[in-house]
Amino acid sequence: MATASVANLVCGFDVLGMALADPADRMTMSLADRRGITITHEDSYGLPLAPEKNVAGAALLALMEDMKEEVGFNVTVNKLIKPGSGLGSSAASAAGAVAGANALLGNRFSKEDLVRYAMVGEKLASGVKHADNIAPGLYGGVTLVRSILPLDIVALSFPPLYVTVVHPQIEVKTSDARQILRNQVLLKDAIRQWGNIAGLVAGFLQKDYELIGRSLEDVIVEPVRSILIPGFSDMKKRCMTAGALGGGISGSGPSIFMLSIEKRTALKVEEVMKEIYSALGIEFKTYVTQICDKGIKVSEADS
Repeated sequence: MATASVANLVCGFDVLGMALADPADRMTMSLADRRGITITHEDSYGLPLAPEKNVAGAALLALMEDMKEEVGFNVTVNKLIKPGSGLGSSAASAAGAVAGANALLGNRFSKEDLVRYAMVGEKLASGVKHADNIAPGLYGGVTLVRSILPLDIVALSFPPLYVTVVHPQIEVKTSDARQILRNQVLLKDAIRQWGNIAGLVAGFLQKDYELIGRSLEDVIVEPVRSILIPGFSDMKKRCMTAGALGGGISGSGPSIFMLSIEKRTALKVEEVMKEIYSALGIEFKTYVTQICDKGIKVSEADS
């Protein structure tokens, strides 16, 4: 099971992410007798089957460069995380593939190795090697990508939280969402953003819900990307009024996530999301879930 994830966590662009318990892709893998990769999709998204054009295949090709054996992989994917949803669909494929391969090979690679391989898949999808979706998938829970070069992933402790997600059925490509970002940031905005990132990390570690809520603010990326998502501003205000701690765009969107302390609040937030997108006439899907502390689940049946 390759879990969905929320990247950025509002203020932590490219450095913070969390794994979700739902939704998740199903991937089945086996070793092949000869070197190479065969990919089969059980879903209807029409994703490329050529390994070098498929994010799972690209990640596996990177892993195989460090293998001496003449073995390959058969991969069957049933994607339940819609591509372009902002819920780490490409990361789930890339991270799930290398996690499954590692299990088949006797777990010879470290988590950091797997992150590096999976980042090759993310580069294929978005044009940039980033690990904010991959890291929580492979480490579980909430993760901080302190550095890409050298790779430095920090797994963070966190308090119990419910996550409500709405996925409007429109597509926002990560590559497109990156292109509209500003190339320069005012120093005063950078300082405010740094404070929010530090506050959010401290809030998770100290299990301080109020600090988490105060720190879920983005003054750099969200103001630009939110224009791509219909109803975003109204959604965020009404969800906060319903009792959510805070939230924002999941990854590059169009999905929106909100954090709540109690399940009943998370369900109220879901109703707000449904009301807004029903009124806008936009098809949507919602999830009320929690942070997945284990991340990708590999079992004998799955691997």
